[in-house]
Amino acid sequence: MKTVMILGGTKGVGKEILKSCLEKGYNVSFCGRKKKDGAKIIQSTSANEKLYFHQLDLNSIQELKNFYDETIKRYKKIDAVALYAGITPISTICDTEEDVYDSVFNINLKAPYFLLKHVLRCMVEARSGSIIFFGSAHMDYGHIDRAAYALTKSSLYTLSNHIAHHYAKYGVRSNYVVMGWTNTEGELELRNSEGVNEEELKHKASHIIPMGRMLNTFDPVPAVMHLISDESAMTTGSLIRVTGGEFI
Repeated sequence: MKTVMILGGTKGVGKEILKSCLEKGYNVSFCGRKKKDGAKIIQSTSANEKLYFHQLDLNSIQELKNFYDETIKRYKKIDAVALYAGITPISTICDTEEDVYDSVFNINLKAPYFLLKHVLRCMVEARSGSIIFFGSAHMDYGHIDRAAYALTKSSLYTLSNHIAHHYAKYGVRSNYVVMGWTNTEGELELRNSEGVNEEELKHKASHIIPMGRMLNTFDPVPAVMHLISDESAMTTGSLIRVTGGEFI
């Protein structure tokens, strides 16, 4: 039985990964800022013993270690980790304040880096493991108002390749899933704050995305589940685009 750790998991694609893992019979350790969100997910399932929720502020390096420690305490191992959590502040280089810059780097880059500090040791010892990074089409240069975000996503791609290159000899693989424009809760909240409802957003996206629609929260899940599975045992250092053909 596999144990999958999700950085995130209470919302959006992370939640869909959690549900798909439970369907496979996997143990799932996930995290979020709000205890009630984790409790709601656990209560909605009939697999309480297979789920562990850790309340976590991603700015806390110590709590990231505690998240890892509690996962190992309960399930003894980590077969895969999906690094889903992240934020997307709207800011050009000229408009970026220091606190915005620090926040996006702490959550998008520093948090997964320091979680992997612990997870990699476990995987190296087991001589097996799959790491799945969530990227973005912004990784190459990004829209003008996503400067800091673009930097974190390109850095995560470098980190994924670094791990793939140096840890393959330990049976550890690392891959980068580029997720396209998706109607996550965060995206809908952002657009609502701009006066754009979901239907208007989907209509706009249908004229931008080559395949004619924006992604739903399940679209990236099959790729992630493949990378978790043993069927991808020889897949590492890969970049998979689940974007509907969109390039930024």
